[in-house]
Amino acid sequence: MSPVSVEQIRQWGEQLGFQQVGISGVDLHQASTQLHEWLAAGFHGGMNWMAERAALRTEPAALVPGTVTVISVRMDYLPQSRDQAFAQLENPDLAYIARYALGRDYHKLMRKRLQQLAERIRAQMGDLHYRVFCDSAPVLEKPLASQAGLGWIGKHTNLIQREAGSFFFLGEIYTDLPLPPDTPQTSHCGSCTACIDICPTRAIVAPYRLDARRCIAYLTIEWRGVIPEEFRAAMGNRIYGCDDCQLVCPWNRYARLTREIDFLPRQNLDTASLLALWAWNEATFLRTLEGSPLRRIGHLTWLRNIAVALGNAPTSPAVVAALESRLPEASPLLREHIVWALRQHGVLVE
Repeated sequence: MSPVSVEQIRQWGEQLGFQQVGISGVDLHQASTQLHEWLAAGFHGGMNWMAERAALRTEPAALVPGTVTVISVRMDYLPQSRDQAFAQLENPDLAYIARYALGRDYHKLMRKRLQQLAERIRAQMGDLHYRVFCDSAPVLEKPLASQAGLGWIGKHTNLIQREAGSFFFLGEIYTDLPLPPDTPQTSHCGSCTACIDICPTRAIVAPYRLDARRCIAYLTIEWRGVIPEEFRAAMGNRIYGCDDCQLVCPWNRYARLTREIDFLPRQNLDTASLLALWAWNEATFLRTLEGSPLRRIGHLTWLRNIAVALGNAPTSPAVVAALESRLPEASPLLREHIVWALRQHGVLVE
């Protein structure tokens, strides 16, 4: 057994399909202060787990005892050009799904590759204690990745890499292996406010400050209740997530298309019409979206989101008939959104 160098780890990471590997320590003091201010403002909305497990997020060694180093990685996921995404957003008959969710669920792929990287390090080192993460535990992945030199946190609160934009997944290895940390990148947002200006629901309430309760990604994925009426028209045809703040970011002119086949669009989700997706029953939803991150919201939330989008679609007999067809068996939650959508088309329901 012999020591392992950071350069070896980077090479192994690149061989496993990661576009970048960085090293950081575990001091999250500044991020901890920002997290608690964000929570105190109530910006986490109904994501109570953010508050309940805040201590574990800010203390890596509390989550995984013995952790002294975090190895952060990133993997590009953009499946098609930004022009194609904008074209889909601008067609109100089509369903817009966040680009990261068009292919297979990234969690398993990322964790498997991280596990392979960790095992490679262990094979070289011998004794090594570690745990891998990818959006699956109380981990402050963006501050850690920023400290590891993978980019800086932009005004929209996403991580931006100067040479690759922001369309990438992050993953981490918490380990007891002491390694020299990388140098954090400095911010290059300057005076730009493009992400703030384009946000449909004004969720970026100040630079670097996001109110999740107003965010379309939160409303369509994490929030399972009634979508506040004030945000429905602004949602447009976005039925799962929102990419506007990333699509408009000047640094994403450098975004690279993914090399991973698993991240490419499945089931024609990048060209699907709202009416086609609205017609899916629960069995079709579960079967068609097997292995997709879309499945986690469930059929009811799926229909709720599409009902809002149909309310924003051009008025037509087909749209009105489709909305009315689900009224008889709609749950109170779904009915609320169908009635609103019909009202947008001039149809009043008692």
